[in-house]
Amino acid sequence: MPVSYNLMPIIDINCDLGEGFPNDHQLMPYISSANIACGFHAGDEATIHQTIHCCLIHEVAIGAHPGFKDKEHFGRINMKLSDCELYDLVAEQVALMQECCRKHGTLLHHVKPHGALYNMAAADATMSYIIASAVKEADASLYLYGLSNSHSIMEAKKLKLKTVSEVFADRTYQPNGTLTPRTESNALIEHTEAALKQVLQMVLSSSVTAVDGSVVPLETDTICLHGDGAHAVAFAKALHASFRQNNIHLKTFGS
Repeated sequence: MPVSYNLMPIIDINCDLGEGFPNDHQLMPYISSANIACGFHAGDEATIHQTIHCCLIHEVAIGAHPGFKDKEHFGRINMKLSDCELYDLVAEQVALMQECCRKHGTLLHHVKPHGALYNMAAADATMSYIIASAVKEADASLYLYGLSNSHSIMEAKKLKLKTVSEVFADRTYQPNGTLTPRTESNALIEHTEAALKQVLQMVLSSSVTAVDGSVVPLETDTICLHGDGAHAVAFAKALHASFRQNNIHLKTFGS
């Protein structure tokens, strides 16, 4: 739920970066946390260093964005891994990000799984527990970003990890609080005004209106802003302006 200070809601905006899209630098002024691709679903060590450098300039929190090793499908295809393979998949990518951060004299702030890995874990307690275990083993002080009200958050809390409940500006929701699958035609919110309206509802009332019209309660700690859309920068500016107009303060968790 958004933290309030003197009745002013406080929210984090995170964005998936370092994935090979041209908007990264332009988006930095409008976000507070970055999830940097670790080279498995997108990016490489060079883009990691470039993105970390940009984050430091703009005082944006640095996160690891581990995904399935599948650049061909951008990490958006479900993959079946053994428990050990899943643990190693996450641990390797987090360790790489930690080492890159050390080279810049800074620390990793959080971990947010990517794409199919994120969605599968949100619906699967065992996967969520394994991912959270890998994060905790890497650094118990890290935040884990996960889908609001999902197994990702619940299993991380069981391990005493700090969690950040994520909601989405440009995705529609099902009555049970899950995201509408991207395979369905109504999965994405295409119009800026509709997306802004959804964000304000989620931040100010900790709820979202599902595709069937029902109102679903949500913990709302951070908003995901996608950086790969054609209008990503324009939407980021519009969201930032909407927050100013509604006295919503942008801040990274733990800052």
